[in-house]
Amino acid sequence: MAKYELPQMPYDFGALEPVISGQIMELHYTKHHQAYVNNLNAALEKYAEAEKKQDVAAMIALQSAIKFNGGGHVNHSIFWTNLAPIGKGGGELPKGELAGALQTRFGSIDLFIEKLSSMAVGIQGSGWAWLGFDPLKKELVIASCANQDPLSTLGVVPLLGIDVWEHAYYLQYKNVRAEYVKNIWKVVHWKDVEERFLKSK
Repeated sequence: MAKYELPQMPYDFGALEPVISGQIMELHYTKHHQAYVNNLNAALEKYAEAEKKQDVAAMIALQSAIKFNGGGHVNHSIFWTNLAPIGKGGGELPKGELAGALQTRFGSIDLFIEKLSSMAVGIQGSGWAWLGFDPLKKELVIASCANQDPLSTLGVVPLLGIDVWEHAYYLQYKNVRAEYVKNIWKVVHWKDVEERFLKSK
């Protein structure tokens, strides 16, 4: 059975400083994301064993672990590429089709940033705020997901995610989530977001 692995980071741990410290990035990637991958592989292995035994109760019991850890792996794999160092694409506002779609849907790019930021700051507990594309409505949407629930469970294609679990910011921003959310826009890799948008269409 194939094992899931950590994706390669597209930049050094310290590359997003001063917005996100190298210490946070290293812990986030090597400890938290790695744990999701390890636990996902373990849960899938147990699931395969239960399936062989036709143990439906055990298969059902493993669903939450697969969803949580699989979601953590999927969400973080997107998150790393959604960010880029300043001067290497980070914070450079979108142009082209994505910029036009954001303006049409939200009034302006600034209004979109304000709305998604407000959603991210307002999430109770741990979770994610997302920009996604709804393939049925053929439009951009913003949504929040609790814990590590992947946006795809809502039938929406994820384009840009803001991780608001405490481990994403606490060492640097303490309990001031709003400051982290405000600053993360300086390293959003809009080119990656636009590529995801064009593929989703």
